[in-house]
Amino acid sequence: MSSFETVFGRAPEASASAPGRVNLLGEHTDYQGGFVLPTAIPQRITVSVGRNRSGEHVLHSANSRTTLRVPVGEVGSEFAPYITGCLTLSGVTEGLDVFIQGNVPSGGLSSSAALEVATLRALRDLYALELDDVALALRGVKVEHEFVGVKCGVMDQMASSLADTTTMLLIDTRSLERRAVPFPAGAEVLVIDSGVPRRLAESGYNERRAQVEEASRLLDVKELRDVTDVGTLDGLPALLQKRARHVVSENARVLAGLGEDAAAFGQLMNASHASLRDDYEVSHPQVDALVALLQAHPDIFGARMTGAGFGGAVVALARAGRAAGAAQDVLTQYGPDGRRVVP
Repeated sequence: MSSFETVFGRAPEASASAPGRVNLLGEHTDYQGGFVLPTAIPQRITVSVGRNRSGEHVLHSANSRTTLRVPVGEVGSEFAPYITGCLTLSGVTEGLDVFIQGNVPSGGLSSSAALEVATLRALRDLYALELDDVALALRGVKVEHEFVGVKCGVMDQMASSLADTTTMLLIDTRSLERRAVPFPAGAEVLVIDSGVPRRLAESGYNERRAQVEEASRLLDVKELRDVTDVGTLDGLPALLQKRARHVVSENARVLAGLGEDAAAFGQLMNASHASLRDDYEVSHPQVDALVALLQAHPDIFGARMTGAGFGGAVVALARAGRAAGAAQDVLTQYGPDGRRVVP
């Protein structure tokens, strides 16, 4: 198994890790000032760094067994922009060796945010940067916007930087106020990868963001966060009305879910998936099939896609102690090839 030492022949000068996240409610609301309810997952990405006294960054991914060489000041390709963006925005002007390893699955669980937060934490340690956890998260968002090309909101990086695995983190993405919220009693979280890959920058993600920004402009509001009555949307063009209806109703679902029992919370998750599928149109037929199997299982309170969509992971709220069994039942029906097996 490779390590910084085996790849670069010396010990790293700094090392840090960050978790992925799964979002229970509040999807595609964070770039409209809305409310989100993520939690950290146990899987993490670790980044180790060391100065190499050269004019290039050497980036090694243990998972893909890939080494990239990028001149200082350039962005690079493949996974490099997530790293070089962090380096550039942190004022790094010398060559670094960077070693990346982790077990956060790609697709809906914020592996990119975990990579950015882990990198920024390692740089904070290496250079004694005055960067608190919120400022660090916001720098990760800037990396996505300026170097990766994804106009994401703040949820993923905030969750990776601030959330833990024992509670949900309610975030007001306008004010950045946040507080821990307990999981519904008698329930546990189940996450399943649908097996459908997706790439945000090449998907409809940026298009959806542009659509809701246009809806906000037509409604003469700063963000759809300021709309609480879906009837207000009736004058919008049909497509923009659907997109805006998801954001407005999703914000309401997050607030409605606070303090609810598992059954009621699960129903809100089911409604969230229907809205993402039908109004926001960011789901996928295979994801829908997996969600439907989960929703039909007697030990599942509710299920939905999670993350930006177009494939990726699904999240379910299961009876405490029953998640593993439910997952086995559902995956048997879903099929090893990523498609539902018809009985």
